[in-house]
Amino acid sequence: VGGSIREPRKLRHVAPVYPEIARAARVAGTVVIDCTLTPEGRVAGAPGLSGPPLLSPVALRAVEQWIYQPTLLNGVPVPVIMTVTVRFELR
Repeated sequence: VGGSIREPRKLRHVAPVYPEIARAARVAGTVVIDCTLTPEGRVAGAPGLSGPPLLSPVALRAVEQWIYQPTLLNGVPVPVIMTVTVRFELR
């Protein structure tokens, strides 16, 4: 608790690919992923995952490829737990 911490900033974004089976079934929705960022800014582990079963795995695969600027606490890289929301919309 306390100290100076900088919020994670995404450097690399990989968009999830909408699964054809989900599109054909007209499945849309939001996937919420609780994940851990390593001190190097990589997504490592997602213990919490909620959302439509047809969409959750592809959202997780995309988020695992995201890269963030390392989060610093008092100038030192630290792991961070954060929640990511991925929305799938039919168009």
